[in-house]
This record gives sequence, C-alpha cells and structure tokens, in this order.
Amino acid sequence: MKGSPLFLCLFSMSCWLNLIPTAGNKIFHFGPCRISMSMTEIRSGFTAIKANIQARDPIRTLSILSHPHSLHKVKSSDRCCITHHLFNFYVDKVFKHCKTEDSYVNRKISSIANSFLSVKRKLEQCHKQNKCMCGQESADKFKQILANYEGLNVIAAAIKSLGELDILLNWMEKSR
Repeated sequence: MKGSPLFLCLFSMSCWLNLIPTAGNKIFHFGPCRISMSMTEIRSGFTAIKANIQARDPIRTLSILSHPHSLHKVKSSDRCCITHHLFNFYVDKVFKHCKTEDSYVNRKISSIANSFLSVKRKLEQCHKQNKCMCGQESADKFKQILANYEGLNVIAAAIKSLGELDILLNWMEKSR
C-alpha cells in the first residue's frame, strides 16, 4: 500500500485538470448553457484574414449582423437560442460558400469553421437537453439576419457574413 497516496494524488490531480478549460478557452454563458471555446484561436484566425475578406465584400452599405436590433439587447434567456441559430448559420451556410483562390485564406477559414463546428455540437447538446429555449424575440432576430443574408447573392452574402464575424465575436464576449 506504499503507492496508494501517490496514486490518489495523481488521480485527484488528473480529475482536477479535466475540470479546467484548456489553455486559451473561455467559458461562455448563453442563458443556462455553459460552453467552453477558444476565442483566442478564432480571433487570431479571423484577424489574419479580415482585411482580405472585407476587401472582397462588394456591398459596403448593407450589414447582415448589424442590422438594427439583430444582436442588440438580446435577453439572457434568448442568448442560447440565437447563438445556436448563428452557429448553425455559419457552419451550414457561410463557411460552405467562402472559398477563395488564396490557399492561406482558405486554411484559416477552414480552421475557424472547425472551431465553429465544435461549438455548434456543444450548443446542440444543450438544445437537446431543453436548456436552450427559443422565444419569439430570438426567432424574430434570427429571421432578420436570414432575410439580410438571403437578400444577397450566396457568395457575396457568405463573404459579407464572414467579414462581419468580429461583430458576432464582440457580441459573444460582451454577453459573457
């Protein structure tokens, strides 16, 4: 039984480490849902391609995410729902249509998309557990975002949405 205290110490340490988010991860509270994600990784990938993507945006007078009331003043209880919709939107619509002739930009887009896919899966788990309730306000806000997106050509809308990713990231960090 000489090794038991050492084993117990190592076991306790490994359990404790599993409770701590990995380096660079932050815990976000979207209503009752707690999601761990690496905002640093997403931001650095986006920052590396932001100027390139925004230069490809042919329509500067319209915004998909900044339309009045799209993400402003979302109730705490609706944050999970709207975030769930937005991550589905980015994974299912935006990233699928954001291809450039620049392989570096494409790799960064792919990396961001993979991070979004991971968070999307976590949000889906929360949604399936009925922790992520959708009120009328969040449905209306998301319908407005979809209407803004669908009012444009698919490629232009995807590029514009990707170029506005900092709006979504800033909103998420403010709602922490």
